Amino acid sequence: MLKLAKYFKWWYYPLIILIVALIYIQIEFDLRLIDKVADIIRSIGIADTTGTPQTDEILSIGLSMILITLVSISTTILASFLASRIGANLSKNLRKQLYLKVDGFSLEEINQFSTSSLITRTSNDIQQVQMVMIILLRMAITAPMMAIRGVLKISGLSNELSIITAIGVIFILTVISVIFVFVTPKFKVMQEQNDELNLVTRENLVGLRVVRAHNAQEIEKDKFENINERITRLNLFVNRGMQLLMPNMALAMNGVSLAIVWLAAVLINQGNLGQNGYDGIAIQTQFTTYSMQILISFMMLTMLFIMIPRGQVSAKRIREVLNTKTKIKDPVNPKTINKEEAIHIKFEDVCFKYPNAEECVIENVNFEANMGQTVAFIGSTGSGKSTIINLIPRFYDVTHGSIKINDIDIRDLKQTDLIDLVGYVPQKGMLFQGDIQSNLRLGNEHATDEELLSALEISQSKEFVMALEDNLNAPVSQGGKNFSGGQRQRLCIARTIVKQPKIYIFDDSFSALDYQTDRKLRRELEKTTKNAIKLIVAQRISTILHADQIVVLENGKIVGKGTHKELLKTNHVYQEMAYSQLSEEELAHE
Repeated sequence: MLKLAKYFKWWYYPLIILIVALIYIQIEFDLRLIDKVADIIRSIGIADTTGTPQTDEILSIGLSMILITLVSISTTILASFLASRIGANLSKNLRKQLYLKVDGFSLEEINQFSTSSLITRTSNDIQQVQMVMIILLRMAITAPMMAIRGVLKISGLSNELSIITAIGVIFILTVISVIFVFVTPKFKVMQEQNDELNLVTRENLVGLRVVRAHNAQEIEKDKFENINERITRLNLFVNRGMQLLMPNMALAMNGVSLAIVWLAAVLINQGNLGQNGYDGIAIQTQFTTYSMQILISFMMLTMLFIMIPRGQVSAKRIREVLNTKTKIKDPVNPKTINKEEAIHIKFEDVCFKYPNAEECVIENVNFEANMGQTVAFIGSTGSGKSTIINLIPRFYDVTHGSIKINDIDIRDLKQTDLIDLVGYVPQKGMLFQGDIQSNLRLGNEHATDEELLSALEISQSKEFVMALEDNLNAPVSQGGKNFSGGQRQRLCIARTIVKQPKIYIFDDSFSALDYQTDRKLRRELEKTTKNAIKLIVAQRISTILHADQIVVLENGKIVGKGTHKELLKTNHVYQEMAYSQLSEEELAHE
């Protein structure tokens, strides 16, 4: 927990000092309230002994007790408010830091944690840290102060009664230590199982249609019930352990109170407690209340030792993300590319392997693309097509070799400058909750409505968008689920066109389109991207027939390069794919 202190804002520290001062005032006034009760008992004793009414004295003490109570309540409320403010702001800052950190992750770091785990760390773990921080700011300050002041108050009043208080403290410490040993290790397991529950729930929701299509509801239900049952058993174990605390606390407090009252009565009868009977009763009242304060303070301290490990588990999980070193970084001395110059991209002996993998998934990849050219990649599933284009925006960095834009290694460019050059359209069209225009302006927030409509027309989206009631302001649900797969793909293509990048990357982005729409879109796209490079990953031969260069991949290696006609004559891998998709007549016509 203390390691998260580096994420404190500067103004936390004066507030913490103020909280300490407020809690000290609260404790002092609470203890004075006990002394005032004893003073009332002594005043009654004086009145009974001397026969002189002590009404004014008792009223004066009563009024001072009201004032003390008001001050104590005010300081308690203010200290709680400040502690809550610090806790809430710390969680806000941690959420921001986590978001910014994850936003800068490459795919390698994302895969290291998993999406469900990152969600849990950003929500549940931060809530745990916030709760523990508030408890720390209250209990960690209150408990030791209360214990020390309570011990100082009872010291010298009665050694016999002090022994009873000490026995009560030892009993509470023993009970809580036993609970601590058995319960604390379960907190880490609980957080890990929350990750697993989130993963199962997320998979089921995202893949709901697949689950229903395969009639696999029972399988998914069993998976959910299994993890849910494990979490339930673990929560029951932890909660049952924690529930043992309160009965034992009540036993200790009531036992100590009863023992103090009994022993005090014996000592008063013997004349060994106070100057007289009333003074003895006053001391017994003070001692009983002070003892309760001491017992409560020790309970608070031991509760801290139970709660802190839970917060430490969450804090550690948060630090794991925040301390993760991003492998893809900006260069110390970045270079720049003149966007007005003709763009040129070159792969030189590029090899790449995933983290902890033994073999490269792509090897010795060499190709070039100039402004205005279309380079297509085709091959069987797992041949490395998407891997190659994922290296250009630096979703991953090459293992060996280099990728150069205008003879500058992309690792020598700032990531923001590189991303400005690239427009990426994934295979699975991803839209964000909002409306159509906010999605289209994602890469170019200053785009005009005319530019948006032009992009929609090129991407063959204008017809269905204008048919919507709100046109460009039509709502988009989470993930764009209120649009079909083909519509999402076309809107994603339109979004990239609005950005007007120098390098267009289409990762099988035409797969959900029918042949006619595909053909129209590519024809319009060709007209508007003459000053850019287009890199296309495709499964369909028809999508890339007119590419300037087609790169044929097999098992991560280039087995052919050339135009459609050249490859159809010379490359058997391309021939097999071509003849499996199109008839000889269609191929001859093309």
